[in-house]
Amino acid sequence: MTATMSVEEAGHVFATPAAYADETRLHEALALLRRESPVHRVEVPGYNPFWAVTRHADLLEIERNQALWLSAPRPVLRSAEIDARLAEQRARGTGLKTLVHMDEPEHRVVRAVAADWFRPRAMRSLEVRVRDLARRYVDRMTAHGGSCDFARQVAVHYPLYVILSLLGLPESDFPRMLRLTQELFGQDDSDNRRGGTAQDHTAVLADLLAYFRELTAARRARPTGDLASEIANARVDGRPLSDLDAASYYVIIATAGHDTTSSTIAGGLEALIRHPGELRRLRRDPGLLPLAAEEMIRWVSPVKEFMRTAAADTDVRGTPVRRGESVLLSYPSANRDEDVFAEPFRFDAGRDPNRHLAFGSGVHFCLGAALARMEIRALFAELLPRLESVEFDGEPAWVATTFVGGLKQLPIRYTLRERPGGR
Repeated sequence: MTATMSVEEAGHVFATPAAYADETRLHEALALLRRESPVHRVEVPGYNPFWAVTRHADLLEIERNQALWLSAPRPVLRSAEIDARLAEQRARGTGLKTLVHMDEPEHRVVRAVAADWFRPRAMRSLEVRVRDLARRYVDRMTAHGGSCDFARQVAVHYPLYVILSLLGLPESDFPRMLRLTQELFGQDDSDNRRGGTAQDHTAVLADLLAYFRELTAARRARPTGDLASEIANARVDGRPLSDLDAASYYVIIATAGHDTTSSTIAGGLEALIRHPGELRRLRRDPGLLPLAAEEMIRWVSPVKEFMRTAAADTDVRGTPVRRGESVLLSYPSANRDEDVFAEPFRFDAGRDPNRHLAFGSGVHFCLGAALARMEIRALFAELLPRLESVEFDGEPAWVATTFVGGLKQLPIRYTLRERPGGR
């Protein structure tokens, strides 16, 4: 994009998957919208109209007013064709219904089913396992002989292993889950999608639901003490979850709990390579790692948007929004908001405070935020002390998406020290 780009052209990035694969283009457009049209009407062929909201304060206000701003019936941006197909499924009672799709009070009681598994006490018991996995994946970098595609060979597998182990899935099924997850979030990316049609997208959802229906039946017949057993045997208002509701719960945990974290880990390393002074700073002062992890999350903003629909006539920053109209909450924009972040386009490993919105806010604050933070800290706590040198070994590449994504390729060359004590 150029300096003469119009506000209307800038607004088109939200419905242009390729725009999210071009970080420079994306952030030029978002910065223009924050300056000149922070609540911007977007009308693009193939999509139902919406208002794009790009300022941090407005996202925060909308997310905290769940009575006025509803997740249903349009929780994320999809094409008009997919919107219509999903609406038909919901009307038949056959569509995916995750926490992302729910509003209060249903959201609160369903979220409680798995909440204890992600509280600090549970995280403390899982920490040893996560550290062990982080060590294992850094060791594998040594085995790659000094070069690898960090996104594909490390970042994508490590958090997948963590979340699917928590669910209790057999390791033999992990490759299948990886493929389905990439197809679900990569429907707009030629390297990840199964196909380019709405039918292909719903077929991926059908495959995920079929897998998890089988899992529900198995865990009900023989509980095994894992998170999958907890969900399969949960009761809400005295009634067991339906097979569809249980399967939907697995889908949100298995997919959102994996893809967002892998994107942040890959994007975090890419940021450190581009900002070698911050890499040196972090290696000199490992105590900064918790702050650096938050900066990686802000920098990458792996969830690009959620949608909310107005339950009544209202306004955002003085712009009228009518009942039934939808707004798109742009997290990459909010997390570069000049009103909130000093030098927002500088990667600062010690940024404090860091009021990013990458995990959302209010009742929909990310259920797995503590786990994601722990995984990021554990991986870099293992990698950075052993990393003697690192540089790009080719061009990084980002996923084309309008929802969730980050780097899909991060080729690097590096030198690693052996872990103290050997293997």
